[in-house]
Amino acid sequence: MNWSALEALLSGVNKYSTVFGRVWLSMVFVFRVMVFVVAAQRVWGDESKDFVCNTAQPGCVNVCYDSIFPISHIRLWALQLIFVTCPSLMVVGHVKYREKKDMQYGVSHKGAHLYANPGKKRGGLWWTYLVSLIFKAGFDAGFLYILYYVYDGYDMPRLSKCSLEPCPNTVDCYISRPTEKKIFTLFMVVSSAFCILMCICEMIYLICKRIHKLIKRKTEAERRSKTSIRVDPTAASIQNLSNIQEEGTSKKK
Repeated sequence: MNWSALEALLSGVNKYSTVFGRVWLSMVFVFRVMVFVVAAQRVWGDESKDFVCNTAQPGCVNVCYDSIFPISHIRLWALQLIFVTCPSLMVVGHVKYREKKDMQYGVSHKGAHLYANPGKKRGGLWWTYLVSLIFKAGFDAGFLYILYYVYDGYDMPRLSKCSLEPCPNTVDCYISRPTEKKIFTLFMVVSSAFCILMCICEMIYLICKRIHKLIKRKTEAERRSKTSIRVDPTAASIQNLSNIQEEGTSKKK
């Protein structure tokens, strides 16, 4: 898999992200993709070859291996990284759509612009960005749950017992380097949890910033309405002067 191409494609998201989004992207590619490519694949490269059970029954080792490792950690993490990074492409696609729409508007309106800044998170782009954060956090949480459910936790036992057919009895099975595998598993789990936290913080930041803008806009509108209701002092003095003149003429009569 060409992770560098995916990194180059998603690096454009940095232009439209907040501080939390930039931290999230750095965490994904430095602490997850790089660790996955450089170290994790090598650690799990011998999981099938060096899986040993104390039996010579044909097929027993394969059945026990499938029972203990129903889903490979490497393949599960690869799917997780693909699903987690894809929602960011929604934002890139929406910005590209805005830029194309703005270009078409400029051609038909003699250089005028439909958007002052197509990448600014306003209107539909704000909702697209928020939905992408929900998807990213949801995918990470979902894969963490799958990993926990499939392996009954994030532990990597040194000894596993298996009594499935065609095993003649309960056999003991051993995996290679269980401590190292456990460390990398916990590292990927903690990295995923931190990425979820960054997504939640960014969602809270965006919502609070939006609420602050709405309150500020409402306050300015109320201030303008109060200013427009105020009576002009010059007009009021002229009206008072005309009232006094009318009263004087009525007294003379």
